[in-house]
Amino acid sequence: MPPARSRPRVSLPSKVRPTVLVTGASAGIGAALAREYARQGWDLILTARREGPLTALADELTLSGAAVTALTEDLADPDAPGRLVAEIERRGLHVDGLCNNAGFSRTSGFLNTDPADHRAMVQVMLGAPVELARRLAPGMVERGFGRILNVASLAGRMPATGGDTLYGPIKSFLIKASQGLHLELRGTGVHVTALCPGYTLTEFHDVNGTRQEVSSAYPAWMWQTAEHVARVGYEACETNRPQVTPGVMNNLLAGLAKHLPDRMALNMVGGHAKRLKRI
Repeated sequence: MPPARSRPRVSLPSKVRPTVLVTGASAGIGAALAREYARQGWDLILTARREGPLTALADELTLSGAAVTALTEDLADPDAPGRLVAEIERRGLHVDGLCNNAGFSRTSGFLNTDPADHRAMVQVMLGAPVELARRLAPGMVERGFGRILNVASLAGRMPATGGDTLYGPIKSFLIKASQGLHLELRGTGVHVTALCPGYTLTEFHDVNGTRQEVSSAYPAWMWQTAEHVARVGYEACETNRPQVTPGVMNNLLAGLAKHLPDRMALNMVGGHAKRLKRI
């Protein structure tokens, strides 16, 4: 077996514990990221739509020794990022790290999806991350320390699929925006990373109604745990990698899709959609 990789240490700012804001923190990768940052010595500001799971996670992490603030917000509301930042400032907190994780998908097809759901997808996964980064990054630059981890997806590195037509393109935007911000903030002490997980064992697929399809369409070895994805994302952001995709197979798939002719790549992801019985 290869030797275990040593994990990078947090370069702590002048305060004893830095503080990270995690969106979509009530479950899945968001909750795993919150636990990983707490384990690494960070305090937390958690936000999500669902108050019950958010409060439960806050209570759990408080017992671990972290100072935790839970703020219920629905990032589908265009005014939510502004309210969130204003409340953080009102409480006398400042944000050293930002994990833009909130997201969801609709897999019933472009023509069968309510336009309101499309607007919400764009706002939650594109508009809110951009605005939160724009509002919070200046303070990080001023203090000479910051971390921005944008949870994108392997889908953002692949050709778009039918059925969940907007999800991949939105994640592609987030990857590109992360790369640009990574370059812009180089040398400031602020790290920016796009995390691109593939299939991950969370309730994400329960929410969009594809749990049975994806579970039967792909073997167990293609799936990763949220804890593993969070650990990979944390380490990549600490070492200031512009992008990271957990899993050798996921990187092989993305590389294959990138180098295949367009027609072949589209046929490949078209086969994916057919296996999910969505189109």
